[in-house]
Amino acid sequence: MIAKDIRICFVGESFINGTGDRTHLGWTGRLCQTLSQRGDRVTYYNLGIRRETSTELLGRWQPECDRRLPPNCHHRVVFSFGVNDTTLENGSTRVALPQSLENARQILTVAQQLYPVLMVCLAPIADEAQNVSIQKLSGHFAQLCETLKIPYLDIFTPLSQSAIWMQEAAAGDGAHPDAAGYTELAHLIQAWTAWHTFTAF
Repeated sequence: MIAKDIRICFVGESFINGTGDRTHLGWTGRLCQTLSQRGDRVTYYNLGIRRETSTELLGRWQPECDRRLPPNCHHRVVFSFGVNDTTLENGSTRVALPQSLENARQILTVAQQLYPVLMVCLAPIADEAQNVSIQKLSGHFAQLCETLKIPYLDIFTPLSQSAIWMQEAAAGDGAHPDAAGYTELAHLIQAWTAWHTFTAF
């Protein structure tokens, strides 16, 4: 049996990048490692840029994905972004809530017309005040994805209750966990029905 040519773009910011993980796998690498172990031929592209907001992502995601996902392969795109939008700078968030929602709407509306798409929500950090904004934006993204009929996974709730994730984030730079935290996130996604459907090539 010939292995399928599977190509997945993971698009977003530092949590996509796997910042803080000393194994340099993050959750995206762990997911694709599992796919390879089951016998699939997987090419995965980590398109995470640290500190990037949804406004910056809006301008780059499509040409980057289009170059990596030719029509003759099984192509997929996973998005996860928004935490940087909620960061306070000079007394206001880096991206206002209405603009974050409009950016996400534009990105996801176009993406779903081109590729199978999943959305993984915003992760909590070791900052209670910012987590309020993160949770609020995550809820709005969930409503948007429901309207667009794009599968959306809430990771904020379980990870905010995870001692491993929160302790590693606090021990690191205040936002990003190490390998154990990303392993926990990967397990959440691997238990997600939509992920199994998404990767049932």
